[in-house]
Parts: sequence; structure tokens; C-alpha cells
Amino acid sequence: MIDDRFLADNTAVLRAPVRFYFDFSSPYSYIASEWVEAVAARHGRRVQWHAILLGVTFQAAELKSPVAHPIKRDYTLRDFERSAHFAGLPYRQPDAFPIATQNAARVFWWLSDQDPARAVAWAHAGLRAYFTRGVLLNDVEALKGLLADSGIDADAAEAAWSDPVWKNRLKAENDAAIAAGVFGAPHFIVDGEPFWGNDRQAQIERWLGSGPFKGLA
Repeated sequence: MIDDRFLADNTAVLRAPVRFYFDFSSPYSYIASEWVEAVAARHGRRVQWHAILLGVTFQAAELKSPVAHPIKRDYTLRDFERSAHFAGLPYRQPDAFPIATQNAARVFWWLSDQDPARAVAWAHAGLRAYFTRGVLLNDVEALKGLLADSGIDADAAEAAWSDPVWKNRLKAENDAAIAAGVFGAPHFIVDGEPFWGNDRQAQIERWLGSGPFKGLA
């Protein structure tokens, strides 16, 4: 039998986590990554981070990046910067955008199996480096330099991202995300309810605080 003291001290463990799907090349994922932990913690939840590849989810949903559409590109690039500054975050649009992020994502899952907290720290490091300093996560030497600066064995990380085990792990995570209905990033699943986009922060906060919205089937 679980006593009340255990329940009081372990609410965040016992309640379902907020599932947070992100891509290292997604500006809105960068912004959301800076608030999702605090929002979850305010409601006694933890966050379960999932590194995915947007290109794979776009293909499954028959979508393209908004910057791939000329009529949307200028607005979207402006909105990235505006949204970051609105959230009080530094932002510099990378010169190369978007980029392939499979190696950074494989490193995330490699670290996650060892220590989820280190994987989250790496996610923050990678997102911040790309979107504030323009560090190219698709460049092997730049990526290894960032890993070393983050206290991660860069050679071991390179071996991991080249290993079929972690290539297959990322593929499996992408497949699982698609099966869960994920078609973009950031994407959140809270108690089975999907929320897509950084602009869903207020809805997520309300849902965590009071549960399903009145009138929602």
C-alpha cells in the first residue's frame, strides 16, 4: 500500500509525463524546449523528451516545411525570430536552414539510454547552439566540437551515431511518433491529448491545470 507521504513527494513520477517531440532543426522546438519543463513542473508532471526528424513526419503527412513555400518563407522566418524574442529568448536565424539533424538526434537517444538527464542537457545545448550561434549540427567537426564543449566524449558520440543500433533506434522513434499522430514539431501529448506547435503553451497549461476542456468530446 502506498502511503500519503509517498504520494505527496512523488506526484511528478506517478502522473503521466508530458511527451515532447522535437527536432534539432526546428526553431519552434527550440522555443518550446525553454518552457516545457517549467510548465510541466508547475502541475506536478515531468517531461519525456523525444528527438525526431521533421522530414520523416512531413513525408508521412504529405507536408513540406513552411519555408519551402515561397509565399510563406519570409513571414515564417520573421515569425521564428519574433516568437523567440516574445518568449525572451536570444535568437539568430542560422545561415544554413533547415539542416539534417539525424546525428544530433542519434546522440540524444544514445545518451538517453545511459542517463535521460544528460540527453535533455544535450538537447538544450544543441538547440541553443544552432539557434543562437549558428553552430551547424550537420557538420561533423562542428558537432563534435559542441559535444566536447558539452562534456560529452565526442569520439564515442561519433561512434554511436555511426552505429546501426542507434540508426535503427532513431528510425523506430520516428515510426512510433508517426503512429502516435505526430506530424510536426514541437508536438506534445498530454494524457493522450495532442497539441501541435509552440503557440499551444496556454492550452497545455490549462489542460494540465484543469483537465479536458468543457464541451470537448
